[in-house]
Amino acid sequence: MKKLATTVLLSVALACVGVVSWAVFLPASHPVLERAGLLAPMRALGLPVAEAPAASGGGGPGARGGMGAQRVIGQEVTLAEARMRIDAIGTARPLRSVILTSEVSGTLEEVFINSGDWVEEGSEIARLNTDVQQLALARAELGLRDAEARAARVAQLRQSGAATQVQIGEVDLAVSRAELDLRDAELELRRRQIIAPISGWIGIVTVEPGNQLAANAQIARMDDRSTLLMEFDVPEQFVGQIAVGDLLDVSPLSRVQDTLLGRVRALDARVDDANRTLRIQGEIDNEGDKLRPGMAFRISVPLAGEMLPVIDPLAIQWDRGGAFVWAVDSEGRAQRVAIEIVQRRDDAVLLRADLAEGQVVVLEGVQNLRPGAAVDVGTLRDPVQPAALDGPRAEAGAPVQPDI
Repeated sequence: MKKLATTVLLSVALACVGVVSWAVFLPASHPVLERAGLLAPMRALGLPVAEAPAASGGGGPGARGGMGAQRVIGQEVTLAEARMRIDAIGTARPLRSVILTSEVSGTLEEVFINSGDWVEEGSEIARLNTDVQQLALARAELGLRDAEARAARVAQLRQSGAATQVQIGEVDLAVSRAELDLRDAELELRRRQIIAPISGWIGIVTVEPGNQLAANAQIARMDDRSTLLMEFDVPEQFVGQIAVGDLLDVSPLSRVQDTLLGRVRALDARVDDANRTLRIQGEIDNEGDKLRPGMAFRISVPLAGEMLPVIDPLAIQWDRGGAFVWAVDSEGRAQRVAIEIVQRRDDAVLLRADLAEGQVVVLEGVQNLRPGAAVDVGTLRDPVQPAALDGPRAEAGAPVQPDI
């Protein structure tokens, strides 16, 4: 009997400790203890029983229906511009490119450049043998001096009246003919010099001194690749949305992690009626000379779109009717709002919905919400800042599909 009494007393003591702990650490238990008549004696004995926080609407926390407001965590809706991106593939070519050739046939005498050299405009690249042309130039210079000497003698005779008008005309004509012969000899000499018409980089030189070259024989290619150009097509539905100077995001297919900033250089004058696309020419600065003509690039054209609501993904709920959010109206009551997701990121979702800027949507505490239920927004988180939200992507020549 003594052992039984001890067990009963120990059980009662443990029960009392449990009830007191329940009252002290869980204020939500106070309504139950009060109905049992235990809460007031605890406070009279000086136990640290805290007062339960009063909820708006007269009910305790977590009350449902008309019993009180549901305490939730919310966030204000912000608006952002939906940005669409058109993706295309383009091949780069240099800003300017020429093929260096020999204008006339002859024996290559000198090559003044090496493969890969940078050459300034007007520099001499190579020279053919000019022995014959040097002789012709010397002969033309001699002929001009002779004609000028004869013209000088006739001019002296003219002063004394001993020269006829016919003699004067003949010597003037001889001087003009000698000048033309000299210019022709100089031209033939220059035609055996290969001069750089632009500033740029020399490609692989394919000839050596001593080679016999035919007319128009290729010596090397020369590229000004300080700026690279690339052409790509976009669907005709975007005509009028892209203008010269618009920015482009450009990435080499061989290094997709490298994103370069380009711009639209020119638009074609008409839409191709065969495939219903518009040809666009873009350009990028080849800073550091790291890129080469002929490389393939992925080009993204960002386009401005409509202003749409942006929320935290935690606010989105799903059921058989689709996606929705709980929004708080002007009277502090929960309203179910159907949404259409336009674009999703880890920290933000851009959507189409009947939501106003600054309106509060519920992030946490949605489990017991019902349409029209009173809501107490206990914590308001910072609104989403959608600085880099992108909208749907469209492959060039393909229909636009939402990127979700």
